[in-house]
Amino acid sequence: MSVSTLPAACGIGLRAPHYREVLDTQPPLSWVEVHSENFFDGGTPLAMLRRVAGHWPLSLHGVGLGLGSAARPDRGHLASLRRLIDEVRPAAVSEHLSFNHSSSRYVNDLLPIPYTRAALDAVAGHVSETQDALGRPILLENLSSYVEFPGNEMNEGEFLAELVSITGCGILLDVNNLYVNRINLGTDTDAVLAALPAGAIGEIHLAGYSEREGLLVDTHSQAVHDEVWAFYREVIARFGPRPTLIEWDLDIPPLAALLGEAAKAQALLEACDELA
Repeated sequence: MSVSTLPAACGIGLRAPHYREVLDTQPPLSWVEVHSENFFDGGTPLAMLRRVAGHWPLSLHGVGLGLGSAARPDRGHLASLRRLIDEVRPAAVSEHLSFNHSSSRYVNDLLPIPYTRAALDAVAGHVSETQDALGRPILLENLSSYVEFPGNEMNEGEFLAELVSITGCGILLDVNNLYVNRINLGTDTDAVLAALPAGAIGEIHLAGYSEREGLLVDTHSQAVHDEVWAFYREVIARFGPRPTLIEWDLDIPPLAALLGEAAKAQALLEACDELA
């Protein structure tokens, strides 16, 4: 099964303030993405998602599995996600390359992992277990980080490439996260991109960061910055057009603002396609 069947066009992250307007007005969206965990309990949210899935290709984006954790993926979480997948038949399913739990405790954050062979073996096992439980491959998203582990044996791109080779998973390339790491940590973003297998990139994320005490923070609370737009142009020139998402999770603007951001990305995708 393909890692993603999303169209190579720009979609939006659909959040609760826009549910009714999107269903009532049915704007010309290419596809939409939602956070998986918001629909595990069924009821009205799931009924809404069924209607959305009837109109547009759907991507399920998870924030809770923590596949970089030492502990195995939670079986209850996997079962809930499998039920949701079977219900709405998404075009893509994704998670973060992060840790968030031990055997006894969860943290409400996406924490970085070491890029070592030992960590690779553990994460690969968790990804394989997850894909077996879900009956399909998933996309893994690169992380925004504010500290690095000492003793890394590879960069994040090399780590993701190894995971793809071992497990058959795909990659969700968050361009904003990678740019944030370039500024905050001095990450060699060209080396990260060079390591990624182009055919495994099933989705791209764009979002707006905030600035706090000299750091760029991946808050998803603003429009995409000019520097990230420029980086995105470089990315799609390298890899070609990919399904692209506008994420906006805090200080959510009117739907028209999201659609305007999506239109910018769509114009860049079409220009890239014409040059190919």
